[in-house]
Amino acid sequence: MIQDLNLKNWVVGSSQKILHRIHDDDVNIAILNRNTQSFFEEIKLVLDEAIDIHINGSSSLIIKTIEQKLSKYHYINKDIISILLYFKEVTKATNFKLVLSCVTTNMCTKFHTDVNTIRLLCTYSGPGTLWLTEDNINRNALKAKEHNHCIVINKTNIQQVKTGAVVLLKGDKYSKEAQGVVHKSPYIVEKNTKRLLLRIDTNEFLNF
Repeated sequence: MIQDLNLKNWVVGSSQKILHRIHDDDVNIAILNRNTQSFFEEIKLVLDEAIDIHINGSSSLIIKTIEQKLSKYHYINKDIISILLYFKEVTKATNFKLVLSCVTTNMCTKFHTDVNTIRLLCTYSGPGTLWLTEDNINRNALKAKEHNHCIVINKTNIQQVKTGAVVLLKGDKYSKEAQGVVHKSPYIVEKNTKRLLLRIDTNEFLNF
């Protein structure tokens, strides 16, 4: 079992309880490492089908839609519903925006923070999200958006979420004092690969 770790602005562990730590004042990214090998074949089939699901509404509406659209994929169906319900518990939100998509292009290629409260990401297949620890960020360069290449202090210390992990990212709108986690999407076009990405936001702030 992976021991829970509390480091510079981030926490990581193997229990779902670690995700509640996103509410800690000194935490802006919480990572739940998981082993999804038990339904790897389903993940591959969903990726090969290039399934693209966008749902906006209550958790009950989203669950009903997921059960319909992914009815032949038992394990990934149940996993997404479980993740949604835990996200609901952590955020106390009532309405959500859920996206499950096959990503074939480079998405957010610049390091940035999100203009929202909390976002959930899970990369079922392909490389995970890249992010920075606080001691590796030049926040003055982050504010001056034209200097994006200067944001990272040490490029050899860029962090990456593991495939299959569930990650909560605190955004700039979490509170007046909050500093959103600095992150970006991995490059995949250059590596001739693709991702199966789950993204869930609350409807209070949507940044798509």
